[in-house]
Amino acid sequence: MPRRAPQPRDPGLVAVITYDGLCTFEFGIAVEVFGLPRPEFDFPWYRFKVVSAEGKRSRAIGGIVVEADAPLARLKDARTIIVPGWRDRNERPPERLLHAIAQASARGARCLSICSGVFVLAAAGLLDGRRATTHWRHMPDLKRLYPRISIEEDTLYVDEGDVITSAGSAAGIDACLHLVRRDFGSKVANAVARRLVMPPHRDGGQAQYVIAPVQARPGRAIGEVMDWARARLAQPIAISAMARRAGMSERTFLRRFHESTGAGPAAWLQQQRMSRARELLESGALPLADVSAQCGYQSLETFRVAFRRSIGTSPAAYRARFRSSMS
Repeated sequence: MPRRAPQPRDPGLVAVITYDGLCTFEFGIAVEVFGLPRPEFDFPWYRFKVVSAEGKRSRAIGGIVVEADAPLARLKDARTIIVPGWRDRNERPPERLLHAIAQASARGARCLSICSGVFVLAAAGLLDGRRATTHWRHMPDLKRLYPRISIEEDTLYVDEGDVITSAGSAAGIDACLHLVRRDFGSKVANAVARRLVMPPHRDGGQAQYVIAPVQARPGRAIGEVMDWARARLAQPIAISAMARRAGMSERTFLRRFHESTGAGPAAWLQQQRMSRARELLESGALPLADVSAQCGYQSLETFRVAFRRSIGTSPAAYRARFRSSMS
């Protein structure tokens, strides 16, 4: 009998916090990723509530009024809490909000901040002695106000397990898609990204700022080389071969690639191989040696070392953990 594919479990309630001076774009990210119906999926999606920190109605940037559909006490039922920015990084958030977030976190809720929302999590005491990030413009204030935080300066988001912090506004999309991938796997996260008309989500370790915007196809020559390389991940791919494919000298290719993507071609190739490995581990029962070969590693041990360095666990443990979370 064929083995039945594991089914996703109920991902629980996502509660997004609103407040006067609400950051509209950051709030919209949370609604778009977690709050929209997903008829394309045949499994339970997130339940979603808007929770106000300061009364039922909040004035958002741009003249918008947002009406909450749940009180602050609802955080006790949330599996995930989203803090979409904060109006003034020098203003301490309301104590009721901080207490509710701290209690929910102690109970086991996950917290995700977008951009300046990190100041709320920091004020609630969730980040002392831990890694975190925020928009590069806010980092001096975060260091000054919360010196016990280990700040990651050149990254899109930081995942500390029960707390995820993200950089500037658009990096919040990457952080939210990362959480979807944690819950449902790469295939579902990529499907959500497609509906957002986004490229497949970026790993957190990319630079916050690049000379040219990060795109699915950043320039015709570079984009064609990326497509060519993605189709050949099972093979050794030399940087010199990528440069020839782009019709550039290797030096020019390295500079153009980094300007377009914020990463070097070797690091990008590694990310693509790891993304492919996760998809294979999540979606089937291929022997690890076959997964390794399809991702371009001639040695299974080399693959294991690279996977652990990138993902933080072994391929076998990743597969087992993913399957247990889906059952």
